[in-house]
Amino acid sequence: MDAIGIATAALTLIAGVGVFLIACSMMSANLEALGSGKLKKLFNKASKSKLVGVGVGAATTAVIQSSSATSVMVIGFVNAGIMSLAQAATVIFGANIGTTITGQLVAIGLFGENSISTSVVFATFAGIGAFILAFARKDKTKKIGGIAAGFGMLFVGLSMMSGAMSGFSELDGVRAFLATFKNPVLLVLIGALLTALVQSSSVMTSMAITMTVTGLISLSQGVYITMGSNIGTCVTALIAGLTSTKNAKRTSLIHLFFNVGGATVFLLVGLFMRLGGTDYGVLFERIFPHAPQLQLAMFHTFFNVITVCIFLPLTTPLVKLVTKLVPDKNKGGGDDSPRFAFVEEHMLKTPPLAVQQVKNEVLAMADVAMQNFGYACYTARTLDYKDIAAFRRNEERLNFLNRELVRFIVKLLKEDLGEPDRVYLSSAIRSVSDLERVGDYAENIIEYADKLSDIGSRFSDEATKEIIELESLINKLYKEVVAAYKTGDGTALGSALALEENVDDATAQMSVKHIARLKDGKCTAEVGAQYLSLSSNAERVADHFINVAKTIRTKV
Repeated sequence: MDAIGIATAALTLIAGVGVFLIACSMMSANLEALGSGKLKKLFNKASKSKLVGVGVGAATTAVIQSSSATSVMVIGFVNAGIMSLAQAATVIFGANIGTTITGQLVAIGLFGENSISTSVVFATFAGIGAFILAFARKDKTKKIGGIAAGFGMLFVGLSMMSGAMSGFSELDGVRAFLATFKNPVLLVLIGALLTALVQSSSVMTSMAITMTVTGLISLSQGVYITMGSNIGTCVTALIAGLTSTKNAKRTSLIHLFFNVGGATVFLLVGLFMRLGGTDYGVLFERIFPHAPQLQLAMFHTFFNVITVCIFLPLTTPLVKLVTKLVPDKNKGGGDDSPRFAFVEEHMLKTPPLAVQQVKNEVLAMADVAMQNFGYACYTARTLDYKDIAAFRRNEERLNFLNRELVRFIVKLLKEDLGEPDRVYLSSAIRSVSDLERVGDYAENIIEYADKLSDIGSRFSDEATKEIIELESLINKLYKEVVAAYKTGDGTALGSALALEENVDDATAQMSVKHIARLKDGKCTAEVGAQYLSLSSNAERVADHFINVAKTIRTKV
């Protein structure tokens, strides 16, 4: 092979890796978007047992072709309180099994030397998917077209990589150079570094299989590179976890310990095998003779299944370890700065799930706003400031969410989303603004309490009773608003609207009763001004909560 041939092979390899990466991303995004609702239901079953959790993780990852997406979903469910960290660990274990399906597909694609290659047959799905995308009108049909196109492109990329590897295998110098890498630990490190570089264990495993089939590397070398690819795939999640919530950090550490632990065990076993004159390569060549396409792919699956069998009984100690490494609170007084409860930046890689987490974050923000309204009314009624520290923390969090959640939503709107999700996100921006206004009105009520304290006065018993009744109405309204927002329940929205009218009537009556008390000399004008301002602000709080509930009407 001359210099032009070498350059062509190198460029073809780079192009093949690029096409393969795009194909994986395309399949993952469309499969996730098409089945996100079903996947959420499937995840709820993970709580039944450890084995069910492993099965859910394996099935989910096999379907959406992305262990990273599965990890993001796991973090979201842990943050939402739907799944414990122990349950999340079992799903992550299963995800490592599910991700081996790509290697099996690659192995199948490399069959057919003396007939039409299976890789060529599967590659035709790229054209089929492209036609569907070109003529489809419905969003669901477009997603199906995207899945088909991504599946086909997977094998287009594989063919390009395979062709490039075949070219390199003809060069004695390349083969001799690669043959010098025999140290298992070094091969594991190479696999980890290359996987961290391309940010896809699927690509690295597929390349290792192709290199093994074309004779560029031995099966034993491919085995250790594949082990390293499992470690390398943790790097992206680990980096993301460093700037995320505690649960994200813990989940990333579980994934890292699982893969490093598995590789360590297999390295030690491999050492003893080599002392006995054999190794994994020899073993799998005997089990799958005359099928080099399957040998490394089957080892990859075997490696992950055995690693799960080793770590599954150790789930509880592993969870305790990562909880100690990432504690809930630092003894020296941890960082209390406001942050998201559900949303994380790396969720932008899985847009449909990110939309659901935005909804959870809006509901959490609503809860904080309602909490502050309750604190404010209690303080104004009693002039007891015991909740003021909690009120200030909530106020800071509301301001943070008003700024950062909108910023996140704007970023999310730039991703590939269906029309219903886009409509929802647009309404969510308005909801965030409404909830921030609830917080502002709660601040106003605290100011009314401050003015009463300054003049040494307080509301009369009658006025206090009326404020309590108004609070009760708004609490009932809030519960209906949450019910409507969570599930799109029109009945709950109707109940909330009826309660809003009751709030309007109650505040009108409060004004009438206040005037009567002024006439009877039971109330001063200065105290009365704070009373009327409080009732007016409470009425506006109800209006803003109703605005949030009304967004369910914008669903398409």
